[in-house]
Amino acid sequence: MKPHRIRHQFHLNADLSRKLDALATEPGRTKSAVLEAAILAWIERRGANELDERFSVRLNRLSRQLDRIERDQKIMLESLALYIRQTLQRDAHLPDPDPGARARGRERFEAFIEQVGRKLAQGRSDLSPSEDLPS
Repeated sequence: MKPHRIRHQFHLNADLSRKLDALATEPGRTKSAVLEAAILAWIERRGANELDERFSVRLNRLSRQLDRIERDQKIMLESLALYIRQTLQRDAHLPDPDPGARARGRERFEAFIEQVGRKLAQGRSDLSPSEDLPS
């Protein structure tokens, strides 16, 4: 049994009508079939756009969150790499913690934080192997 079809009448401009005639000249293809496929494709594409509109805000928010996580992770890795590098390079052994040693420790920590900030601002990294580290 053939599916029930409803007849529609509408007007097309001359150029569009010629294009429809050209598409319908292929064997087994009718104007109705071409129009039916075009309308179905338009409706499905419209539904896809609605999904994009619904989820785009959330996807954009998730993308920004991932960008922040990646940035924070780079900061942590850069800090750790710089700390390890400086520790290995300086290798300063202090006998007992006295006020001078504590002051020197504070100075080194402040220098460490400043250097991490500079490297991040410049886009440089100590994550790659260095030639000046002890073996």
